[in-house]
Amino acid sequence: MLPLLPNLRYSTSDNFFLIAGPCVIEDHENPYVVFERLMAITERLHIPFLFKASYRKANRSSVNSFTGIGDLEGLRILRDIADRYHVPVVTDIHSEAEAAMAAEYVDVLQIPAFLCRQTELLRAAAATGRVVNVKKGQFLSPEAMEQVAGKMRAFGCDNFMLTERGTTFGYQDLVVDFRGVPTMKKNGVPVVVDITHSLQQPNQSAGVTGGRPDMIETIGRAAIAVGADGIFMETHPDPARAKSDGANMLRLDLAEQLLEHLVAIRKAITQWN
Repeated sequence: MLPLLPNLRYSTSDNFFLIAGPCVIEDHENPYVVFERLMAITERLHIPFLFKASYRKANRSSVNSFTGIGDLEGLRILRDIADRYHVPVVTDIHSEAEAAMAAEYVDVLQIPAFLCRQTELLRAAAATGRVVNVKKGQFLSPEAMEQVAGKMRAFGCDNFMLTERGTTFGYQDLVVDFRGVPTMKKNGVPVVVDITHSLQQPNQSAGVTGGRPDMIETIGRAAIAVGADGIFMETHPDPARAKSDGANMLRLDLAEQLLEHLVAIRKAITQWN
């Protein structure tokens, strides 16, 4: 199942779709570097591709953490990529006011996991007419996302997605319960698995979230095997120098092999069905 979006290449593909990009717009060069590499890979593998980057990061561990280069500046870069390359673009929003502002520049509004129960935020996102991707809160069961889906439909939005991104396990770790994929698919919408944020190790004493990027392919393989419609991942040419979430991002030069492997699994799954 694919989201209903203009400019989504290979919309008749049996492949999973990919939402990917850097965590945040951190300068005027990196978004284009990441986009162009991902675009080349997804074109070759016939993967429907949506480019994601946050124009601003609001949920930061430390007051000193990087948040962005400026709201409008970040949003304009996303719009430029969408217009220049005819690819849908995705960004996070954190408040009702941001929904209307960001909707002028992007094709998909993403609701961060910590905010997935915020009724007025969901209402504002739905009111824009844009596609909405709601990430499941780390504190919620997959079954509880039925209520989120109900809110979206009550607000007049049928074109939305739900994303699994891990569940809190203790104070400083997350786990992925893959039963959540078929459970959330019962809502009749595309279900995505975030294979990078699911490997975060939050609440570290240093004030910077940790992660397990060595497990990204493991989570990705399992996600495709259980029937995820889409894969979400964040990637960067040099995660150690990334200004946000570097500890759990995929190194950009590893993206091609990972996606090749996931496409092979998807083909096998399709044949079995």
